[in-house]
Amino acid sequence: MHIHNFSAGPSILAPEVLAQAADAVKEFAGMGLSILEISHRSSQFENVVDETLAGIKALAGLGDDYDVLLLQGGASSQFFQIPHNFLATSAAYTKTGTWASEAIKEARGYGNVQVLASSEDRNFSYIPKNYSIPGDADYFHCTSNNTIFGTRMVDFPDSPVPLICDMSSDIFSRRLDFNKFDLIYAGAQKNLGPAGVTVLLIKKSMYARKVSTRHIPTMLDYENHAKKGSMHNTPPVFPILVCMYNLRWVKENGGVAGMERNNESKAKLLYEAIDRSKYFTGTAALEDRSLMNACFVFREADPSLETKFENACKEAGISGLKGHRSVGGYRASMYNALPLSSVQALVNVIETFA
Repeated sequence: MHIHNFSAGPSILAPEVLAQAADAVKEFAGMGLSILEISHRSSQFENVVDETLAGIKALAGLGDDYDVLLLQGGASSQFFQIPHNFLATSAAYTKTGTWASEAIKEARGYGNVQVLASSEDRNFSYIPKNYSIPGDADYFHCTSNNTIFGTRMVDFPDSPVPLICDMSSDIFSRRLDFNKFDLIYAGAQKNLGPAGVTVLLIKKSMYARKVSTRHIPTMLDYENHAKKGSMHNTPPVFPILVCMYNLRWVKENGGVAGMERNNESKAKLLYEAIDRSKYFTGTAALEDRSLMNACFVFREADPSLETKFENACKEAGISGLKGHRSVGGYRASMYNALPLSSVQALVNVIETFA
């Protein structure tokens, strides 16, 4: 049976990407060795890193005033690495979900954190708006898409201070002016590749904003990683290779614009089915609904109906639909590689269930 993978992450990868990755595990680039065995200093792997960095920069439409870094530690490490580098006195944050809350908690260990707006009062079911960013903040941090709660920032504010964004769950899923941001970070395991590598795009002018009074360890110094081509130490070789294959796949399928068209079609199909249903309702504010993560619950709790629905999903080959405990119900994650046919399979279950 074909499995329709709605997992929130690590998430679905395109079949072509998986096939190439599987071949590389057996033998890479005619070397007689697996990608898991080769030296990261070999010319073959240096070519992989070069293509990956260039591919990310090209998809984002960034010029020579930006560096692309391939780091380890997941996006969660950026919650402390960013303030360690840049929070001298005070930083501004919005609190829109679990990961934004974690970022705020870590930043408070380095200085004052101003929470400009929060949607915690309604269980993070909307994106706060109409807040002002103070001009004396060291930077402003936001989260573009909230995987657990199914919300996204449709627009981004014009910031008088460096704009930093966690795009872990929606990077390259839609067109954006990436030049508007001073630093973007994203765990790869949603739209970029497998878990194990974190992509960071940073404007070179940020290096001059490092806190001069604080010791910054070599492994936490962005500028060091840029100078070393993201290979100060042994990088996560296999995840980077899969990212390269995935970047090629995105380019071959219309680039970011192509991903956006497909993602809008998938989200429209599913949200319309949820809204038509007499059994289900979405949990996120309509204007803030995520293209990546559609969260929905039964209008009235009924364990027997939930069991029937989950059995119907299982019979249809639908996997990874269980919602996070913070919201309950169900969460359909529709990352770039998820085909429209998988969303249609879920819609069929929702409609036949009714």
